[in-house]
Amino acid sequence: MAKRGEGQTRLDDAARAGWLYYVAGRTQDEIAASMGISRQSAQRLVSLSVAEKLIKVRLDHPIAACLELAEALQKKFDLKEVEIVPSDPASESATVGVAEAGAAQLERWLKQPDPLVIAMGTGRTLRAMVDQLSPMECPQHKIVSLTGNISPDGSAAYFNVIFSMADAVKAPHFPMPLPVIVSSPAERELLHSQPLVAPTIALAQRSDVTFVGIGEMNMNAPLLLDGFLKPEEMEDLLQAGAVGEICGWIFGEDGTLLTHSVNERVASLEIPSRKTSTVVALARGRRKHPAILAAVRGGHINGLITDEEAARHLLAS
Repeated sequence: MAKRGEGQTRLDDAARAGWLYYVAGRTQDEIAASMGISRQSAQRLVSLSVAEKLIKVRLDHPIAACLELAEALQKKFDLKEVEIVPSDPASESATVGVAEAGAAQLERWLKQPDPLVIAMGTGRTLRAMVDQLSPMECPQHKIVSLTGNISPDGSAAYFNVIFSMADAVKAPHFPMPLPVIVSSPAERELLHSQPLVAPTIALAQRSDVTFVGIGEMNMNAPLLLDGFLKPEEMEDLLQAGAVGEICGWIFGEDGTLLTHSVNERVASLEIPSRKTSTVVALARGRRKHPAILAAVRGGHINGLITDEEAARHLLAS
């Protein structure tokens, strides 16, 4: 029998302590007694279980203020569904809260017995959402990527989520073997016509539900940090009025896609029709407020998961 390493033993203990605390409802003193350790050790193990994502905590109670904000946003922007999570004033994270809520919503879709086509964008928030998914087997569904999974240097894009999601839910998946932005419109047309790509495009166009992130446009934007845009291109886009992007498609303050050479080179697929697909965006954080507002104004999405602070900004605008 293979000998278990010290690290694995500690994770086993953390999983046991986490289960006793969050599932069985034991106190840290009771956990310490049952595991034969000190209270301080029990406390550290419980903390480790959360830090290592062995335990995933989700709020199972609708907060009245969040429900009221969701209803108001739904009416104002004619959205199909809205979920608002509590704001953490001390956190600068762009994913906390919305990633967990997005995972819960995605799991509800995955548990449907009828076959679905689920389209996925990319980015840090969606990656955090997929990390929160519970393992399940969903061979009846198909997962399709709206964006390329190739970085500008030819390596696999780190924040592309389709492979990790497919691994978590055991569903057939259809990646896009392209960068987000290519060198020219002609190259985009050539790549989209390839036999390996064309079926993915056709599949994405009939998606039942779509999950995307909303990116801000500034000199710290993901498209720039990840190497898809050059600094001079970003500066030109900002002068042209860019405030946000979804799957690389860049739009202005009113949500209209910019008439710009960069948008002509976006190799990502178009966002599926909101008439036939539920398009859910996940986004939070003060720096994303202009981009979220523009996305709902432009009708790029018909579902939104965000936090209280962003919701109040949208309602006041």
